[in-house]
Parts: sequence; C-alpha cells; structure tokens
Amino acid sequence: MAEKELKDAAKDLGEKAKFLEKGALGFQAEFMEFLKKYQVIGLAVAFVIGAAATKLITSTVQDVIMPIVAVVIPGGDWREAVFQVGPIKFLAGDFVGAIIDFVIIALVVFLIVKYIMKGDTTKKI
Repeated sequence: MAEKELKDAAKDLGEKAKFLEKGALGFQAEFMEFLKKYQVIGLAVAFVIGAAATKLITSTVQDVIMPIVAVVIPGGDWREAVFQVGPIKFLAGDFVGAIIDFVIIALVVFLIVKYIMKGDTTKKI
C-alpha cells in the first residue's frame, strides 16, 4: 500500500510541477505582451533621448543664445535679474530663461514629430 501511495504522490507532484512551469511561462508571455502592447522599450529610449536633448538645448540656450541676448540687454547677466517686492525676491531672469528653454524644447519636439508624421499615411483625427 505504501508503494501505491508513493506512486500517487509522485504523479501528483509531477502534475503540480507542470502547472508551476506553465504558470511561469504564462507570466513570461504575459510580461512580453505587456512590453509590446504598451511599447515600453520605445518609451524608455524616448526618455533617455529626451533627457540628453534637454541637456543639449539648455546648453545651447545658456552658451550660445544668452550671450547674444546679454549684449543686447545692458546690465550684464540677465539670468541673475531679481524683481523685489518688499522682502520678497522673485527670480525673474531665471524664470524667463526657463521659459526660453521650454519654448526651444517644444519647438524642437514639434519639428521632429512633424518630420516623422510627414511619412505617416494613416488618417489623422
């Protein structure tokens, strides 16, 4: 009788092992489907390129455009400009610099998307 119980336990164990293996493969397939469906890899690449582009554009604004603007605007470094109301100091120059950075980044993204979508023949809504 112990031999029969041992065989049944081995059979049961084999079936449970197959179930676990199938579950693991199912999870892997489900995960790969998630990556493909939501284009996670493309999003990660876009994030990295966006971070690099942000550094490049910020450097372009600070090192190329702002020196030209500084010559036009008397008084030196305009990014250091402060608007003071009583004890409160507003960093107006820094804020204007951030706006210029944003406009340039938005323009570059617009031009890239426009170039990429030029070849897209799908109907746009």
